[in-house]
Amino acid sequence: MEFAIIAAGEGSRLRKEGFNLPKPLLPLHGVPLIERLIRVFAKEGAQQVHVIINRQSPELKTFLTHTAFELPIILIEEDTPSSLHSFALLVKSNPAWTSCCLTTTDTVFKPHEFHEYLTAFRQSDADAFMAVTPFVDDESPLYVNTDDELNVEAFLDKATAGTKFVSGGIYCFRKAAMDCALRSVAAGNSRMRNFQRALLENDLNVEAFVFEKVVDIDHLKDRIVAERFLSEEVS
Repeated sequence: MEFAIIAAGEGSRLRKEGFNLPKPLLPLHGVPLIERLIRVFAKEGAQQVHVIINRQSPELKTFLTHTAFELPIILIEEDTPSSLHSFALLVKSNPAWTSCCLTTTDTVFKPHEFHEYLTAFRQSDADAFMAVTPFVDDESPLYVNTDDELNVEAFLDKATAGTKFVSGGIYCFRKAAMDCALRSVAAGNSRMRNFQRALLENDLNVEAFVFEKVVDIDHLKDRIVAERFLSEEVS
């Protein structure tokens, strides 16, 4: 399985609040977000990590090319209009992929839950395996409705009476789902949530895995929440 990180966002809200480096370099307990992700992936057996960044992030490029990680970093430097386009470019650039784990850099989770998530994906036959959480932290969450067996039934912009989860921003995909991403972009979709809806519309097997909590980093105040959350892992 391949591991990939979308690190192509602008981080405009953090810049307005005084953090002038690219968001992936925001430190949690002294470790940049993207370094933390790469090292978690390495512990889970990644042979390499694919990272897509934008062309306006020279500091991030320097960090990724000069930091001594335990594994190779395969870097794509490209300006894309959305996370979905970034994912599609990763897929298009790697036609031999049969499965992948994808995250954005601002998704903070506990490593032991991530390990359980990957184990469950490998044991499943899901085309798409979505991290979900009952903890609502995102400013515009994608709500996820499932049945009792955690088969995904709907991706929603607004919660319904039966909604228990929101998307955690961590995804595992097999070939059929990756092909669907390419078709989704070709059809004019420009948001990850619309691609996720397309997975259901194309009758793919979409399953959810529950994380107790996933923290999304949009503002400097979120760093405090994330650091406190990660401290629970080692306490």
